[in-house]
Amino acid sequence: MICVALPGLAISSREEGQLTGSGLEGFYRAGRRVLSRCEIRVAGREPLAVQSRMIAADRARFVGTLRTSPQAGPDPDVVVERNRYADGTERITLHSAASRPLRLPVEVALGTDLADLGAIASGKAGPELPASVHDSGLRWSSATGNASVTAAPPPSDALASAGLLRWELNLPPGGSRSVELRVRPDGAGPLRAVGRAATSPLAAARAEGDDPTAAALLRTSIEDLQALLLRDSAHPADTHLAAGAPWRCGLAPADALVAARMALPLGTGLAAGTLRILARTQLTAPGRHSGMIPGPRRDAGPLLPPQCTGTEATLLFPALLAEARRWGLPDQETEALLPAAERCLTWLLATAGDDPYLRDPHPGGLARCETQAHAHRAALLGADLLDACGRPGGEGLRQWAQASRTAFRKDFWVDDLGGGRPAVARAPDGRPVPHLSSAAAHLLDTGLLGGGAMAPGLLDKVQTEHLARLLGSPVMDSGWGLRGLGAKEPCFNPFGHRAGAVRVQETALAVAGLAAAGYEKEASALLRGVLAAAASFDHRLPEMYAGEQRTEGGTPLPHPAACRPAATAAAAGVLLLTTLAGIRPDAPAGTVTLRPVRSAPLGEIGFTGLRVAGAPFSVRVGRLGLAMVEEAADGLQLGV
Repeated sequence: MICVALPGLAISSREEGQLTGSGLEGFYRAGRRVLSRCEIRVAGREPLAVQSRMIAADRARFVGTLRTSPQAGPDPDVVVERNRYADGTERITLHSAASRPLRLPVEVALGTDLADLGAIASGKAGPELPASVHDSGLRWSSATGNASVTAAPPPSDALASAGLLRWELNLPPGGSRSVELRVRPDGAGPLRAVGRAATSPLAAARAEGDDPTAAALLRTSIEDLQALLLRDSAHPADTHLAAGAPWRCGLAPADALVAARMALPLGTGLAAGTLRILARTQLTAPGRHSGMIPGPRRDAGPLLPPQCTGTEATLLFPALLAEARRWGLPDQETEALLPAAERCLTWLLATAGDDPYLRDPHPGGLARCETQAHAHRAALLGADLLDACGRPGGEGLRQWAQASRTAFRKDFWVDDLGGGRPAVARAPDGRPVPHLSSAAAHLLDTGLLGGGAMAPGLLDKVQTEHLARLLGSPVMDSGWGLRGLGAKEPCFNPFGHRAGAVRVQETALAVAGLAAAGYEKEASALLRGVLAAAASFDHRLPEMYAGEQRTEGGTPLPHPAACRPAATAAAAGVLLLTTLAGIRPDAPAGTVTLRPVRSAPLGEIGFTGLRVAGAPFSVRVGRLGLAMVEEAADGLQLGV
């Protein structure tokens, strides 16, 4: 159970809420564990755990009971409630149901190692540090920092040698008493989470309809996105999403761009902030990397070598800017970001040269299916953006995209008895790597042009139909979402994060792409599978989970290394649901087109509080698959 309000985290692994210091348990601030142990005893006993659950993205609640009068029968007469917050607050409340006044000794044992998350994950946290009595609590010091716990009301006794705080609490019949602990590094003020600020870039949208899972998923997805927001310290007006908790609480350029793009129905503020932050990291010195947005290498599974996420981020940048403009990014902000987008597009054409493919940026690099999809979309959306802003270069990008389409349909298509499939990559010597991978879902994600039109894809109509059937088959559709690798492939591993696990981001792209291409049966099956998985994860989708086949009465298996919450998974929840309405805005033209999923797989569903053209936007899709706009910006016309 991970409470998140970055840069704060609170990680709990026990039903009773006790923090024992084992594993990752504890309160964290900016990646350092400021408290690892927080164990409660009431009248010398641990409360009996009866419930533990997440209340919100930043809060968990634990409830336990005690019998203070065993002779009174089996019923407990004291309830111990613990509310744990990511900002470093723990509120302990005792509720009495006894018929007589109670005087209960309460002890809280505290400790910490002040270790950073990386050391804890690798088993190198070190021993607990000695405590000293400080103000109304305890304090710990090390060479790397200090932390303290203050209590209200102050304890009646504090034992530094045992790390113990004690109270004697008087509870009248039916009464309650609380103790609040505040954990923080020395000198740090109260945690001001970006997502809790009035200036959050994400709209508080809501869903309602026949399927209650939709409302819960959208609410939790937005809460998780809010919890993962971080502010650029040098430019406080700009925010971006951390990749995920607990492992990747910093900026991952490709993930941040992907999540901002999928979250465009919540407004363009997150996209604008993310683009500005990454534009400041762009390489501008002369050379073959000029124009790239740096990013780390990422493991690509057992079939392919690691890939450069900088390539993906560089291609996502102009595509996100172009689509954010369609959703309502103001002209002034678009113009300010246009030079960085132009540098990305110049890098694309310079790196590809006379080759119709964009290969890995090193000699003898692979041409990956996923990269070609990103590059083709960037070229077409980039050309559209340049034309709209009166900049040259659009025609050259379209010519390269046309050459890429022609070559891809011939070179990347692997014929077989089932009608064929796209290769996952093409080796330097021209041999296709024929394995069926979820990377093919990116081929359906073509991008939004003017007037609600989708950009053309790399596949022709027949190839698109074959791909749709493959993605909807049991080989790829696990029943919980899209597998990362086909179940019949020799390297298939249901827990392999690029070799068979369900990756929520790619499932959402497949659902949106299939729906846009008219393959509603396959899109609906994948959508219902992810929603069923979301219910088993309390609607907080992890970035991935095992791709085992769904069975009657079964639940998806969590992946032990998955971030949860994760930016791409939370944003995927937004994309999955808004795909049902098929919202295709063109704010510069003052229009919005609706292409709802006609089969209405979740029955009637309505969305309120979305944002199009900088104003609230509400839409409802009926059980017959017809969509109706209920609220929109003044002057926004419904397209056809």
